[in-house]
Amino acid sequence: MSKWKVAAINFDHLHMGDNLRMAFEHEDVEIVGLCDEQPEHMQAAIENFSIPPGRVFSDYRECLQKTEPDIVLLCPATAEHGEWTEKIAPFGVHIIMEKPFAATLDEADRMQVAMRGTGKLLVINWPLAWYPPHCTARRLITDGEIGEVLEVHYYDGNRGPLWHVADKVEKTAADVEAGKAASWFYKRDSGGGSLLDYLGYGVTLGTWFMDGRAPIEVTATVDQPSGLEVDEHSITVVRYAQGLSKFETRWGTFTDPWTLQPQPKCGFVIVGREGTISAYDYEETIRVQTRANPEGKVRPVDVLQAPFQDPVQYMIHCIEEGQPIEGPLSLGMCRIGQQIVDTAVQSAEQKCTLPLIK
Repeated sequence: MSKWKVAAINFDHLHMGDNLRMAFEHEDVEIVGLCDEQPEHMQAAIENFSIPPGRVFSDYRECLQKTEPDIVLLCPATAEHGEWTEKIAPFGVHIIMEKPFAATLDEADRMQVAMRGTGKLLVINWPLAWYPPHCTARRLITDGEIGEVLEVHYYDGNRGPLWHVADKVEKTAADVEAGKAASWFYKRDSGGGSLLDYLGYGVTLGTWFMDGRAPIEVTATVDQPSGLEVDEHSITVVRYAQGLSKFETRWGTFTDPWTLQPQPKCGFVIVGREGTISAYDYEETIRVQTRANPEGKVRPVDVLQAPFQDPVQYMIHCIEEGQPIEGPLSLGMCRIGQQIVDTAVQSAEQKCTLPLIK
C-alpha cells in the first residue's frame, strides 16, 4: 500500500512540531510538504525531519498543487481557523486542525460549511484527548463505575505559551517577555488569551465525559493583566440540568505540568452519582472513589494502543475503515464546546450570566 501523504501548512501554533513528529513516526505516512509565509517558522521542522528544499513552500497553493497531499495539518492563529479551512477545503484533502475549534461559533460553523460536499474529514485535535489519564477516566465512565456524571472540575494551563517551543523545549524568561509584543497569543484580534487557548479543552472533554449533554447557562470572569490585551486567567461556571461544573484556565502556573505538576494540579476531577475520578495531566495513575470503596483507590492509567494514540493515527484509521470521527475530536462535541466558549467570552465582557449561545 502506498503511504499517506501529509503536508503541514501554517506554523503559527507551536504544536505543529509535535503533530509533525506524529506524522514522521507513523510508518504509513510520508511528509510531502511544509508551508508557511515566514520560512523561519519552519526551520526547526526542516532540521528535525530532514525535509528537502523541494518540499518547502511559502505559498499554500503551490504546496498543495505540487505535493497533492491526502491530509493537511493546520496550525494557524485561533482567529484564522475559518479562513484557513476555507482556503484548504477546495483542494479536496482531509484536515487536522489544531485546537481550539475556532475563535467564535460563527467561524466554527463556516469551517463545517467549507468541508461539506468535499467527502473529506475535518477533525479538531485536542492534545488532552490523547492523555492516558483522561482516556482512562472516559473508559471508567463508559463502564458505569461512577454512574451519571454530575460535575466536571477542570484546571489547566502552563507558565505561558511563549515558555516553550515544539517538543516542549524551554525558552528563557527574557525571551518570553521580549516575545509578547509580537506574539499572536497576546493579541485580542488574533484570538489570544488563556480563555480561548485552554477553555475549549476543558469544556470539549467535559462534554465527552457528560455523553454530549449541553449546558443551560454560563458565567465567566477573566483577569485584566496590566499592559496586556488579553487574559491570563479565567474561571467559567457552567450550569447543566443536573448541576454546576467549573472550568479554569491559567497562563502563569507555578510550574509546567509536563515537568512538575503545579498546585492546583492541571487536569480533571469528575463527580458522578456513584463515585468520583481525579485524572491529572501526564500522571501515571488516577484515583477513583466508589460506593464500594469510598476511601478511594489509586489505579494505573490505561496503556493506549494504536490507532488511538494520536490524531494522525486516528484519522488514518477512520478513513481506512470508513468510520466517523467520535469523541472530543468530532465536530458535534467540538461545537458544543465552542458554544460554551462563546458564551463565556460574552459573559466575561458583559459581567453577567448568559444562556448558552445556540
